[in-house]
Amino acid sequence: MYKFKIWIDADSFPQIAREYAVSLAKTTTIPITFVANHEIKTKIRWEGFKMEICPAVSGAADDFICQNVSDNDIVLTRDIPFAARLVEKKITVINDRGQKFTKDNIQDRLAERQFSLNLSEIGLGGGKSNYYSEKELKKMASELEREVQTHIMNEVYNIKKY
Repeated sequence: MYKFKIWIDADSFPQIAREYAVSLAKTTTIPITFVANHEIKTKIRWEGFKMEICPAVSGAADDFICQNVSDNDIVLTRDIPFAARLVEKKITVINDRGQKFTKDNIQDRLAERQFSLNLSEIGLGGGKSNYYSEKELKKMASELEREVQTHIMNEVYNIKKY
């Protein structure tokens, strides 16, 4: 197994995307951890899979990941403010739609989120879309695979991140 891990902020991450990540982790022998305030089931079980259950308090799963994540780990989350915390720590963060959050784009994503919230508050927002298609899954899978390969190469050749 590799030293780096994949973490999933699992409460709101789509099931099909979680299953894909676990399958990839098993195939590549990368440890993977789901973090949530209740048990999240997965069809794929193996010794590198772990489920961390946090208290049912707002932000508990985010705080757990933030406190336990290592420099070369990969985190999958839909939570943009949480992603901003991780980007600040120089952690690789990818959302369920295949977007990698970076220091160059996170402020724009936060501003877009706030704008959408403001529109919703005055009744102009369309609300959240729970639609998740094969297209989004493919983008997430592609970005995750790219990052996994980069992290493997960095570990094999002992290349320090940043």
